[in-house]
Amino acid sequence: MSANRGGQTLARGEITIDEKLCKGCGYCTRFCSRGCIVVPGDRFTAQGYLLPVFTQPDRCNACGICGWMCPDFAIDVYRYTGAEGA
Repeated sequence: MSANRGGQTLARGEITIDEKLCKGCGYCTRFCSRGCIVVPGDRFTAQGYLLPVFTQPDRCNACGICGWMCPDFAIDVYRYTGAEGA
């Protein structure tokens, strides 16, 4: 699922959000420059926090900023390049 532009293979990504750790701060949505994560307002964690959702996997380039900005370490980022993301 990686794209090829000008002879370079572009990475694609996937993230997982650990609902037990997420406190719904929204930093992941604010810092994702590609708009891959949203807080729809209808999903909650067991603790009652709003839960962000990874809605645009085709736009994600696995930059990792969402994971870096998460104060609760609730986001894991996976990067796929070449055949491994297909």
